[in-house]
Amino acid sequence: MASVSTRTLRITKAEILKKEPIFQDIQKITDIYDAENGLLRLYTHDVMEIGLVMSGNGVHLICDQAIPCKVGDIFIVNSDLPHGYYTDCADKPLVVRRLWFDANDWLSGDTVKPESPKYCYGVFCDSDSLGYAVLTGQTQKEILGYFDAIASEIQQKKQDWRSAIEAQLTMLLITVGRYVGDAIKNLHEQFPKDWGRISAVVRIITDRFAESDLTLEAIADALYVSQAHLSRMFKKCMGESFSDYVRHVRLDHACKLLEQTTLNIEEVAKCCGLKDIPSFYHAFNTYKSMTPSQYRIAVTNNNNKNKNTKKGENIMSILNEISANIQRGKAKIVKELVQQALDEGVKVDEILNDGLLQGMNVIGEKFKNNEVYVPEVLVAARAMNMGMQILKPHLAQSGIQATGKVCIGTVQGDLHDIGKNLVKMMMEGKGLEVIDLGTDVPAQTFVDTAIEQGCQVICCSALLTTTMDVMADVVNAAEAAGIRDKVKIMVGGAPVNEEFCQKICADVYTSDAASAADAAVALCNQING
Repeated sequence: MASVSTRTLRITKAEILKKEPIFQDIQKITDIYDAENGLLRLYTHDVMEIGLVMSGNGVHLICDQAIPCKVGDIFIVNSDLPHGYYTDCADKPLVVRRLWFDANDWLSGDTVKPESPKYCYGVFCDSDSLGYAVLTGQTQKEILGYFDAIASEIQQKKQDWRSAIEAQLTMLLITVGRYVGDAIKNLHEQFPKDWGRISAVVRIITDRFAESDLTLEAIADALYVSQAHLSRMFKKCMGESFSDYVRHVRLDHACKLLEQTTLNIEEVAKCCGLKDIPSFYHAFNTYKSMTPSQYRIAVTNNNNKNKNTKKGENIMSILNEISANIQRGKAKIVKELVQQALDEGVKVDEILNDGLLQGMNVIGEKFKNNEVYVPEVLVAARAMNMGMQILKPHLAQSGIQATGKVCIGTVQGDLHDIGKNLVKMMMEGKGLEVIDLGTDVPAQTFVDTAIEQGCQVICCSALLTTTMDVMADVVNAAEAAGIRDKVKIMVGGAPVNEEFCQKICADVYTSDAASAADAAVALCNQING
């Protein structure tokens, strides 16, 4: 049993704009429109919403009027107009990019006065509740450019960023305003023009449903219209009578209180403006096919059943976030996410394998396919190392060991280290423990380190033709020390190739860092076998 939303969910400015002065999101709608239950998913807000359909086909339900929508349709919804989006097909979500803002914060003069023809630069045409336009492909790109520019200004907050946002928002509204004329007129020919007044009625109901004396007569007097006219108008726009709508809002709120509080049944009824307990029981049973007490028990059982499922979903979400931010090189965010995962009880091996290493695996594959280059690999590796700093103490406590141990260095006589460092990062990104010997490393040092540290692989780098032969000395030193059958030797660098590898009897040559990391893992697994 899913949690029941109120007939019209009210979202306040404080909730929408709690972090930024303009809020954006991308909504993926999988719910299919149902004429019987459509009103259950409507919402209102006390700020302005611009919604651009990015993909899919569906319905934009405004009050009780279902407006077909498709890619390129843009809706500007003013405050307190009940509305919601639906898709035509659950397998193909309707994707809507939304932007929320308070006109009073960003506009001035006549553009912020609803009674003015210049209100919001004409996006509402002859309506003060809804603006609607069908955009061309080129105009869609232009509008998305304004969306992106606003998002960028908010994120970076450079000098005069608020002025820049105001300019971008102004251009967005002016551009949309040029297209709304014929579109909104065609819409009004098909649907009622009374959305503005009905919005006011819905706002009053949402604010005052807990008052048992809330009546249509009182609202009609406040709006200076006749009760009969308002009743007909409400039924026409909302698809149900005023009394039915108020009752449903109260019962939906009662469901929330039963789910989220320990109030007794009498207290729940009173909080919803329903003081007559027998009538409350009858109405609730008719609405939900169970008593309030049965509903509370059913919700509790369902929550317990879904607790483990939700926990698994949350774990996967944070691991995916760690992986994604490693790929973006967001070191600070990765560090915070790893700590958050630990605090939430995610297993250390899951954080390592499904978060940190997964992100570096993706970067490694992209690097191998020339989809990213050295700078991207370096910043990704730095992000992973920041996460590993938080994780390392917990790895030891959990008894988790690296998949293998490698010693790496640039051979004696050669001071180049960029390639060697890149290989090291890629190997660490595969979960290997890497001992970095630095540059100008004598052959015997490679062998001694492998023996002392228990390395399965020695990795030698050379960038000069004059130092390549030192690699042969490493092979010979390993032979002399009696570890040749226990330790594999990898070689690489600009002048090195497969033929040279075979000539000196080394085990593996790779031409790039990502391949070297894969080969090292394979060799360690082979030896650990």
